Amino acid sequence: MERVAVFVHAEDQISRSGVVSQLRQRPELWVLQESEQERAAVVFVVTDSVDDHTAVLLRRLGRTSAARVVLIASRVDDSGLITAAECGVLGVVRRSEATPDRIVQVALLAARGESSMPSDLLARLLAQVGKMHQQLLDPRGLSYSGMSTREIGVLKLVADGLDTREIAESLSYSERTVKNILHDVTSRLQLRNRTHAVAYALRQGLI
Repeated sequence: MERVAVFVHAEDQISRSGVVSQLRQRPELWVLQESEQERAAVVFVVTDSVDDHTAVLLRRLGRTSAARVVLIASRVDDSGLITAAECGVLGVVRRSEATPDRIVQVALLAARGESSMPSDLLARLLAQVGKMHQQLLDPRGLSYSGMSTREIGVLKLVADGLDTREIAESLSYSERTVKNILHDVTSRLQLRNRTHAVAYALRQGLI
């Protein structure tokens, strides 16, 4: 079995020594010395929270290192989650849950380019990303789903069973405009037809 080369960054030497001592006992991982850190496939960042210092480190690793980054933190607030995501962090582990088995599991996933974080943190991250997109897109008549409010309005009428002519009359569009709107939606989102577009909008909670 090929071992995954890892390096551990920590706020203090005690925290680093504690994690390193656990990982050195695992045959799946090869824990690197500081002089070897450029060879790491996975870098662990061990911290209490994603404060300014940690954010600087995560950004630097994201810019200069080819290694996958895993965050081990005591507390992760919504701002910290966004920062971690923006810096390309692939794995998040709470310190209270950072058993050797869990750390190894996340390291192996990260080495393969797969992300891993507790389900509640993932839900919070998605909610925050959705909120940010909504704040940016709503003033422009767009939605997080990639559909404009005009496109959603047309799909609502399709879902109500109206044909192209009836939709055009209801919205004071030409029939060509309605056809173009539906064509744009299905092409851009790679949907097969207007029925598929309605199903997509329903799953997204748009109609």
